[in-house]
Amino acid sequence: MTNARYYSHDQYCDMKHYFLFFIFFAASLSIAFSQETNAKTLYATAKDFMRQGDYENATLVLSNALKQEPTNIDMLKDMAFLSYLKRDFAKAIEIGKGLIERNDVDEQSFQILGMAYKSIAETKECDKLYKKGLKKFPNSGVLYNEYGELLATQKNMSAAIEQWEKGIETSPSFSSNYFNAANYYAEKDNFFQEIIYGEIFLNLESYSTRSADMKGLLLEGYKKLYTNDYLNKLLNDKTTGPFAKAFFETILKSNALASEGISAESLTAIRARFILDWYGNKNNEKFPFHLFDRQQYLLREGMFEAYNEWIFGTAANPSAYQLWITANDAKASAFKKFQQSRVFKIPLGQYYH
Repeated sequence: MTNARYYSHDQYCDMKHYFLFFIFFAASLSIAFSQETNAKTLYATAKDFMRQGDYENATLVLSNALKQEPTNIDMLKDMAFLSYLKRDFAKAIEIGKGLIERNDVDEQSFQILGMAYKSIAETKECDKLYKKGLKKFPNSGVLYNEYGELLATQKNMSAAIEQWEKGIETSPSFSSNYFNAANYYAEKDNFFQEIIYGEIFLNLESYSTRSADMKGLLLEGYKKLYTNDYLNKLLNDKTTGPFAKAFFETILKSNALASEGISAESLTAIRARFILDWYGNKNNEKFPFHLFDRQQYLLREGMFEAYNEWIFGTAANPSAYQLWITANDAKASAFKKFQQSRVFKIPLGQYYH
């Protein structure tokens, strides 16, 4: 006789209910997993369409993804941005307003809504938006930059530069504040800030469409610095700060190297002498500055000439720069490899303006 185990009718019903519940629960998990997978796949497809510039198909696919995950903040941000790109500013603003009220809002949500407001010249709402965003994200380089650009469109340049400077101080590795500040100081003939911020920008954003313009600005800044005895005048100006004063005192030692004019070659010599004197006099201990650390490293590793040619040679004479590359292939290649493999970042606290 076998030791069979029997169940009562009630036990059998309980087991049946349990089994049905298990099947239903497993099916629910399968459906949820399928939906999650589908939403992610749809989102990835929508992103591909966005990268291809096919905004209509991107919107269609992203809309279907949002039906499955209507509160997904990344999808909503992309839908707002897509609407902005399609010039459907009303929809971009509608989505953006909802995003900035969320507890998990990020600075990018404020940026997208701000761009939409700017596009319809809704300056008052945009002004309030940036103030609200910066209250929530007081170290946001992107929001300081956007707010500064808004103020610049209103011709309030003194307020605009305050925002860009604050962005440089609090988020020192965000490039756009340097770009706008360098251009501002170029117009104000503040050559020191122009060349310092311009060169930092080039190291942060080396190969964008803006970098060519910045190289020209930087070359002109150095040319102006060496005219009309500006170096001595700026050194003795009562408004010159300690960091700038140390810079002028040091670079004046190489004044004779500019006697035949400012070029990529003379600037390589001037700036090499500057770096040697700056570190020789231990100014780096009083004013730690990563831009000068980068220059010292390039000088030590034999890449300083290529670095200066890349900045000033391309700005002064692109054809001559190509000839220099042909004649100095090893140097140019070594510098390019270094530049493309190293991320340039400015540490917090190296702000002396």
